[in-house]
Formats: sequence, C-alpha cells, structure tokens
Amino acid sequence: MCGIVGAIRSENNNVVDFLTDGLKRLEYRGYDSSGIAVLMNDKIKRVRRVGRVANMEDAAKEKGVFGQLGIGHTRWATHGGVTEPNAHPHISGGKIAVVHNGIIENFETERARLQALGYTFESQTDTEVISHSVRHEYDQNGGDLFAAVQAACKRFHGAYAIAVIAQDNAQNMVVARMGCPLLVALGENETFIASDVSAVISFTRKISYLEDGDIALLNAHGFVQLVDKSGKQVERVIKNSELSLASLELGAYNHFMQKEIYEQPRAVADTAEVFLDGGFIAENFGNNAKQIFEDIDSIKILACGTSYYAALTGKYWLESIAKIPTDVEIASEYRYRDVIANPKQLIITISQSGETLDTMEALKFAKSLGHQHSLSICNVMESALPRNSELVLYTRAGAEIGVASTKAFTTQLVVLFGLSVTLGRLRHQISDEKLASYTQELRELSGSLQHALNLEPQIATWAQKFAKKSSTLFLGRGIHYPIALEGALKLKEITYIHAEAYPAGELKHGPLALVDENMPIVVIAPKDGLLDKVKANMQEVSARGGELFVFTDLDSEYESSANNIHVIRTPRHAGTLSPIVHTIPVQLLSYHAALARGTDVDKPRNLAKSVTVE
Repeated sequence: MCGIVGAIRSENNNVVDFLTDGLKRLEYRGYDSSGIAVLMNDKIKRVRRVGRVANMEDAAKEKGVFGQLGIGHTRWATHGGVTEPNAHPHISGGKIAVVHNGIIENFETERARLQALGYTFESQTDTEVISHSVRHEYDQNGGDLFAAVQAACKRFHGAYAIAVIAQDNAQNMVVARMGCPLLVALGENETFIASDVSAVISFTRKISYLEDGDIALLNAHGFVQLVDKSGKQVERVIKNSELSLASLELGAYNHFMQKEIYEQPRAVADTAEVFLDGGFIAENFGNNAKQIFEDIDSIKILACGTSYYAALTGKYWLESIAKIPTDVEIASEYRYRDVIANPKQLIITISQSGETLDTMEALKFAKSLGHQHSLSICNVMESALPRNSELVLYTRAGAEIGVASTKAFTTQLVVLFGLSVTLGRLRHQISDEKLASYTQELRELSGSLQHALNLEPQIATWAQKFAKKSSTLFLGRGIHYPIALEGALKLKEITYIHAEAYPAGELKHGPLALVDENMPIVVIAPKDGLLDKVKANMQEVSARGGELFVFTDLDSEYESSANNIHVIRTPRHAGTLSPIVHTIPVQLLSYHAALARGTDVDKPRNLAKSVTVE
C-alpha cells in the first residue's frame, strides 16, 4: 500500500530515471496517483499526476526534470480524495519535500497547531502536517535536517515511513520508520531508499532494513548518522538481497497473476523441500524450536485476508494431526477486545509481505499480554514479522507481484501442514506408517498441482458464464470450506463480482433464499468423508433452479444428473493435502472471469498488495 523511493545519485546519473523505474516496480502494491520531487538548480521541482506512473513520467520528461537528489511516491488514498493536490510529495514553503507511507493518527491536532503557527494547508492529507512540522523544526534548528526530522517525529502518533529532502541541502536525505517498511540500499557512490526491495534490485543488492523508530541521515555513500527510537547511535546490518530479477518480470505470461498461478508447482516443491530433505523436525523452525514446541499447550494464529484463510485450513491440520487446540483470529480484530492470555500458547502470525500492519500490531499486543512464544510464517526475508518473532519459517514462493495472492497462499498451506506433522511427531500422535503416508503425499503434491493446471481450458469455458453474473456463492465443507472462502475472495478481488462462501451445511439456514437460475454456485466437493453430505446440499440447490459448478476428484463417483450441474474433475483425491490442490481451480476461475470482464487483473481497483495502514 503506497510506495516510496528516493536516491542520492552520482553526478552523471539522473535521479529521475531511478525514481520512475522504482515507482513502476512498486505499482503492484496498489495506488491511484504518483509524484516525484527533485532538487534541480537549487530548487525543489515537483511533478504529480493522478493515475498511472506513466502519466507522471511523461509530465516529468515534458518539463525536463533532472538532478541527483530526489524522492518519489505512489499514493493509495486514505485522507482526502484522489486528486493531484493530495498526491505526494508534499512541499512546505518550497524548502522541505516529504513522501510518506502510513497514517498520522493525530494529524488533526497537528494541523490545528501548525495552522495557529501560520502554516497554510493545500491538501486534505495527514502527510502535509509532516512537511510543515519538519520545516518548522528545520527553521528552529538552524537548517539541521536530521535534527528537524528527529524533533518532528516525536510529535507524530501512528505508523509512518518518510523520506525528506531540503532545498538548501543537495548532499543529504533523511528517512524515518515507525510501523511501515523502509530500506536503504547502497550502490557505487549512490544511495537509494525504498519501501520494497523490488524497487532497487536492478541498481544494487546491498540492502539494510530500518527498524521501528530508526531515523537516518544519508548521503551518496550511505549512512552518515543513524539513531534508534531512544535516540541512541546504532548500526544496521547490510545484506545482499537474493531476490531474482526474473521474478519481477512477466516473461511469456500475460499477467503476473497468471505467471504466479503457474509457478505454484515449483514454489510448493521448493517450500516442501525443507521437510522432505530435512524431515519433519522442530529445528526447521529455529534452533530452539523443539524446546518451545514442547512447552506449549495450544496455538493461536493471527492473520488477515488470504493468510487468514490459510490459517483456517491450518487449524484443521493442527487439531487433527497434532491434536493441539488451535484458535484462529483476524489480526485486525484481535487487539480490540478483552483477551484471555495464555503464556504457554504459541502465537503464529502469517503474512506474505511480513509487513502487514494489523498483524504486526496484533503480535505486539500478544506479547504485551505475556505471550512468550511466537512463530512467523512469511514470504519476505528480514521483514518485520520474522524479525519480531522467536521462530520463523519462510515460504519459498519467490516474489509475488499480483495483488491477488496465489502462490503465497499455497506455500503457506505447505508450511502449516509441515508444522502440523512436526508437532504431531513431537506429541507422539503420529505412527511411523502415518508419517510415511504424509511424506508421500507431500512428495506427490507438486505433480498434483501441475495436473490441476491442465484443467485451465475447461475452467476458462466456465468463466465465460461467470463473467455475465453479478453474484455467486461458493460452498465447501470441513477443511475445504476455507478454500471456498478463498475462492470467493479471489472472485471479488479481481472481477468485482459479489461472492460469498458458506459451509455447505449452512445453506438451509439462510443463503438458500438467494438461489435461483441467475445464481451460479461453485462447490468444492472432493472425495472425502463429507462428500455424501455435500451431495445432499447440492440437491437442495439444483431443486431450486440454481446452476452448480462442481470441482470434484478424478476418482469420485459423483456424476452430473441434470442440465444445471457442471462437473470438472481435478486429479485423484490428494488425501490430507486436497485443499491445496483444489485451490488451483478456484484461482483459475477467478483469473479467466476477470479476463472476460476486462478488469485489471494484477492491479484491482481500491486494493493494495501490502497493507501497511490500519
């Protein structure tokens, strides 16, 4: 959500080239306007435009903007509408330019204070209080930009990542982070900053991640000064990023979502390798994991969106395989209720980006209540959640660019399954025979996903019908109910078709009233112990004229018996891992329905990839 870039470049390199390239690489995060501010001929030159980065880029070229120091931003509207005056960067008095991710919660109080001091506001944003506040402190501190940002940040409540430049300081930039991701990247006599490594990876791989409360003064050679939230001088580790440039390019695919759907067999195999090569051992999660796992008596999983549905699936495995009580909560709700804490409960957080603010704040809240043990399941190395957790296991999905998560979801499921089997072994709930069966299922999973991808032509045909509808229902039972939830979410996200998911047994308790010939019903109906129950639920729909689209298994005896029942068979039942296999068809259904409707598959309206505001 929103994106920040900035750079201090060498004399022969125009900073605008980096700013526009970096902002384009951050487009996947979701935004509605963009802008840059560049120090040019001792003045701050700003270019902002509503819409795509390309609009701003064209305007910058037309105006001939160039320089060696600059900052840029893609904005996802929070305070104030989608207008050019609300777009970043924000400038105060021609002296100070600021870009900002996050939300300043006390901006109204700060706005009133600054207005009383004589500052005039030109936007509706919370960000403008940052630019005026820094400028005020800049004047008070004799033009010391680092001291000005330090003083200003003491007044802000909320979450932020900011980058600041000054008109009369061509050599330096100041950045600060609290709750929102921000990194510093070191080139050859050049320094870059960004909210995501994808923005800088084609320029340098030397990356340093800022911690919450960090404020840094930068020049072309890197850190000049860095203080933590207590004001103490600190250093941050510089690492070489292993992110593949190829993962950031479309290649032969039409959309990143399509590419990432097809990358799932490999992503799942790479993630499963941890357990298949090393075994289902606690040490996969950290050196002290065995001791922690033996100490816990229950689990609470905190997550949002797609990760929440992965957690719901994981609950079934954790309770059925490991026999350990497991609760799942939406992270954004968890810290706003009275919670009964249990220090012997393991807190698991799940996030693709590792920077999801609601999940990060939920983890902090859990710790404040006395929860001692935490585990992060995440796709991004060195992100906030892993750094703040006792234990971590990274999924190996690779960079995920499409806003609608696909391979991140299925790899999260692999880790949750691996955790369930690991805990089951430690708790003496799994026989050697059962362990061998789980291992074999995991070995075969990648091949089953590849077979499921082969169903694309049939699913694309179905999607043509869905594209003409305005609403649909997804049904599942047991461990496949969360997959129905995920299918409904995907359809909503990228087609804008209203979709809901229900446990199939709940039909008669209300949703059946919606069913008629105009309501398509997607059913996840694998050959498991609940198939007969699901069949009965489908008969309820069919009898009322509803059109059924059923995903079942190759070895299921279920047959279509009416014109309004359509059946696609996935590979033979994948046993315990069936939910992962059945994820592929619902992803493909949403993708092709979006194509048929002509929506923006990779950048759906109003949504962002990384949700770093509450």
